[in-house]
Amino acid sequence: MNEPKNTLPPQYFEEVYGANEDPWQFTTSPYERDKYADTIAALPRQLYESGFEIGCSIGVLTHLLATRCRQLLAVDVSEVALRQARQRLAGAPQVRIENRVIPADFPDEQFDLIIMSEVGYYWSMDDLQVVQQRLFDHLEPGGQLLLVHWTPVVPDYPLTGDQVHDAFLEKAGEGQPLRHLHGHREEKYRLDLFEKSPRS
Repeated sequence: MNEPKNTLPPQYFEEVYGANEDPWQFTTSPYERDKYADTIAALPRQLYESGFEIGCSIGVLTHLLATRCRQLLAVDVSEVALRQARQRLAGAPQVRIENRVIPADFPDEQFDLIIMSEVGYYWSMDDLQVVQQRLFDHLEPGGQLLLVHWTPVVPDYPLTGDQVHDAFLEKAGEGQPLRHLHGHREEKYRLDLFEKSPRS
């Protein structure tokens, strides 16, 4: 059995973005375009008071989320990526873009929407469990959590997209912090929408 892998460090992402300013083709890939449209369409509310995007990268999805949030905090570990995000969101004063390493530097505020798109598999399982608790603590009762992740295995990554989503599904149901509102799979990604239980 393979040893569990550690969370990928910020330096990993600085090197990736240093070699290619759009390494995952966020701005040009039909896969990304269709996935982003699916992500936005999955949001049940037209407008959220306070959104939090973990792993905003160069800000392509952030730009779409900005129209659905009165206030949006978008964070990433890569300062190289965040330079592009700040340029892309320069005309959106409701968006704050910050360099934070999650879960160690989790913000103090409460949110009614948290988005994790293509980021959960960069953490070790131990760190993912810490992230889960931080999310539960900072998601308002009735607030929503949207997960979207690539499902094929990537050897570099500590986890798979399925492992990330399954870990959250284990926290959904009677007596659990979350309710599972919706989930579906496409060829290479899956999407799951949760809501924080009122009394959790």
